[in-house]
Amino acid sequence: MENTYRYRLSRLVRTQSSEIFLIWDDDRRIGQLDLHYAHDTIHATLVLEADLPVNTEEELLSQIDEDIVSSYLPSFDREDFLVTVFRGEEISSYTDSSGALDDIEDEHFGEDDDDDDGGGLRGRRDR
Repeated sequence: MENTYRYRLSRLVRTQSSEIFLIWDDDRRIGQLDLHYAHDTIHATLVLEADLPVNTEEELLSQIDEDIVSSYLPSFDREDFLVTVFRGEEISSYTDSSGALDDIEDEHFGEDDDDDDGGGLRGRRDR
C-alpha cells in the first residue's frame, strides 16, 4: 500500500521509552511530536506551528499512528494512545554544549549573533 500522507516526520531523538520528531510540510516545519512509551499506553504531545483544519489534524494523527506508533505497539496490543495537541511557535533554543549552536543550520536558529564560547547555557532567539 502506497503512503498517501502529505507530511514528513523526521526523528530527532530516540530512547528506549521516547522519541521526538519534527513534522514537515514540504520545506516548512509545522510542528514537533514528543512520544513517550509507557507499557501498554502511549502518550504524545503534538505542538503545531501552523493552523490546520480539524480534518487535516486528524489525518496527521492517523499518519503518526500508522507510521510511528503502530510500529512500536499496534492498536490491538495497546491499551491507549493519548495525544495532547497544542498550538505554538518556537521562540528560542538553548544548549549547554560549547559551540553546538554554531554547528546547527541557520535555517533552524536564524543568523549567528553570538561568538561567546564561555560555559553555561547558551541560546538563540528566533524572533
